[in-house]
Amino acid sequence: MILLCGTPVFANDLPPPLGPDDFIQVDEVQAKLGQLLFYDRILSGNRNIACSTCHHPDLGTGDGLSLGIGEGGEGLGPQRTAGTGQDRIRKRIPRNAPGLWNLGAKDLHVMFHDGRLSIAETYENGFNSPAEERLPDGLDNLLAAQAIFPLVAQFEMAGNPKENEVAGAVHNRMDYAWPILSDRVRHIPAYAEAFVQAFSHINSATDITIADIANALSAFMIWEWSSYDAPFDAYLAGDGSALTQRQKRGLDLFYGRAGCAECHSGALMSDQGFHALGLPPFGPGRTRTFDPMVRDVGRMGESDALEDAYAFRTPMLRNVALTAPYGHNGAYPTLEGIVRHHLDPIAAFDRWTPAVANLPDVPWLSTIDFMVWQDSREIARQRAAVSITPQKIRDADVADIVAFLQALTGETARQGRLGVPDHVPSGLPVDARIPR
Repeated sequence: MILLCGTPVFANDLPPPLGPDDFIQVDEVQAKLGQLLFYDRILSGNRNIACSTCHHPDLGTGDGLSLGIGEGGEGLGPQRTAGTGQDRIRKRIPRNAPGLWNLGAKDLHVMFHDGRLSIAETYENGFNSPAEERLPDGLDNLLAAQAIFPLVAQFEMAGNPKENEVAGAVHNRMDYAWPILSDRVRHIPAYAEAFVQAFSHINSATDITIADIANALSAFMIWEWSSYDAPFDAYLAGDGSALTQRQKRGLDLFYGRAGCAECHSGALMSDQGFHALGLPPFGPGRTRTFDPMVRDVGRMGESDALEDAYAFRTPMLRNVALTAPYGHNGAYPTLEGIVRHHLDPIAAFDRWTPAVANLPDVPWLSTIDFMVWQDSREIARQRAAVSITPQKIRDADVADIVAFLQALTGETARQGRLGVPDHVPSGLPVDARIPR
């Protein structure tokens, strides 16, 4: 038994520590190739944005914004602007750019805020995905499957129809675009040579497919951002001094009367389920073709089940202190804010104000940003969907929970392993380190 601040936490209430064996093993040569691809704008339709633009290590592998600015934007992180002229953005990214920590965990079986990608035999190819039966063959794992979808998302990396051949292909069918991107890569001699060295089944540039690109990207992300050396992990492994007294009190609340571990359970600190928290809505929403208004119905958009309305996937929590802002739409800029919302969602929903959101000014989209609040029926539906029972705890308890969450930051999380390359084979600009 571990006796902390009032309610005893038993050892069997806590998850086992994470370790290398909990993650997919990857080849270092493939990871180094994936590092170059991750930072290379060659994978975007207009060659102007890379994976790293919205998932930068200096921003906790996110972008620091509530809703991202993708294709057409300029700059990096909170200073990114919406572009100018004909190239300016046409829409904000509907959801917050999630962190990339521990996405190579063997037990992970679902991805994206709404779970639209999962391990399943729905289409007899190992995955349930937006590509359905058209998903490319040869993907090594769930993360590799995930990696190819931002490449063909119009407002993320593909661009708008008539702007480039990738966007034009996506406009017809998403899988038409992947061969175009792999053709770009195979025609760069340095990439062709690197793929031959990294993958035994590739003998020449003509053998390179989008699945190989995706597998290299996943190898890099797993190599770079598998995190299991936080003070919490040391504590779970038996080092009682790894946490401060405040962090121990926060742990006791997290796994005790605050009820956090009911959803943030297991070694990954996520039940990989979907819950309606009543986060304040804003932005363009991830609307379906038949939605009559700007909104985001969350998991229901994938499942078509009414009970999934406004529910979103429980995020994993390693390095959560690095990944602000929080929530599927980045509604809260601080850990304290998102913790308080969890403890009393309806009260937090009612006192939230648009000023809290970190949305760079985009005048031509401003009328859309908070349009959903003009629909009283939609707001009522979102409030009614919340199923979390409020928890009454003291302000000091909230501070203790936040302290515990800060103990989930890995020792190597801030510097990474391979880091940011100085240059990439395409010769295009690289998203460099952000001055602190």
